[in-house]
Order: sequence, then C-alpha cells, then structure tokens
Amino acid sequence: MSFADATIKRLPGPLRPYAERHHELIKFAIVGATTFVIDSAIFFTLKLTVLEPKPVTAKIIAGIVAVIASYILNREWSFRDRGGREKHHEALLFFGVSGVGVVLSMAPLWFSSYVLMLRVPMVSLFTENIADFVSAYIIGNLLQMAFRFWAFRRFVFPDEFGRNPEKALESTLTGGGIAESLEDEYELRHPRTNAAKRSSKAP
Repeated sequence: MSFADATIKRLPGPLRPYAERHHELIKFAIVGATTFVIDSAIFFTLKLTVLEPKPVTAKIIAGIVAVIASYILNREWSFRDRGGREKHHEALLFFGVSGVGVVLSMAPLWFSSYVLMLRVPMVSLFTENIADFVSAYIIGNLLQMAFRFWAFRRFVFPDEFGRNPEKALESTLTGGGIAESLEDEYELRHPRTNAAKRSSKAP
C-alpha cells in the first residue's frame, strides 16, 4: 500500500470516497506538507538569526529551497502519470508557476509587516512571530497552494501529454506549440463545426 493510500485509509469515513477519487490532490497535499516543514524551518532559522530585520528576504530564500524540493517530489510522485514535456520546458514552467505562488504567499506577509506594522517595537516579539506565521504560512500558503495545484495540472503536467507522448516533444513556449494546443482544444469542444468545415473543403 502506498503512503497516499495509507493516508486516505486514515481519513474519516465521509471524506474517504472523495479522497479516493482525487489521489493527485492527496499526493499534492502531502508534498505541500513536506515542503511546508522545509520552508518553515529555513524561514524561522534565518529570521531569528542572520536575517532578523528582513523577514521578506528570509521568506524568499526559504521559498526558493522549498520550490526545488517541491519540483522533485511533484514530478516524481504527485504527477508522475502526467506531463511528458521536454524536461527544460517543464522545469521552466514549474518554476515560473511556483514563482507566482511565492509572490502570492509573500503578499499577506508584506501587508502584515509594512501596512499593519506588526513588527517590533510596534508590537511584542511574540505578536510579531504569530502575525508572521498566520500571514505567511496560513493565508499565504492557502493562496499559493490553490493556485499551484490548478496551474500544475493545467500547464506544467497536462494530462494530454501523458496520453500522447508525441505532443510532449513540442514546446508550448513557441508560437506553433501554443497555436496547435488551442486548435486541438477547439476541435474537441466543437466537433460538428470542424467536421462541417472539413467537408466543405473536400473536392
């Protein structure tokens, strides 16, 4: 039994059928929890030592390390049955999406630190640390996890590439790749219209 299956078995009865239908989401959540521990450990280590007056810088460094770990775990486990792009294109898309996620996760911390001014000496050190944790790791992580799960499935590890390896050789970063992807999606959604066009062009 895999770790994801074992985790699902431990869920409450009402949640289990939903989780069994969404294995990727469960695996993504497990990877997220793992990288959360990595991110938290690095962030607070830096913030309480060499980067005490620069919490946003500490968060960026922690986020970068966590993103690298996330790429390896998601590619080899969470979405191993998806994707299939050329590795450098896949990695570029992954880090691009994750970069947006890091910005989303930092936004609540920035607001807490520099708009609400929840920093020493305006507040106590205990209050500052609680505010940083809530803004960066609860609100910020919820924002970035929702965005990343959607974007990974849609752009980085698309299901159609897993089913059709030949498409994986095309770079979606080129105009041709994007155009063909849009054309394929249009044909899937409008089969009758495209069939009529093809018949009208036939001699």
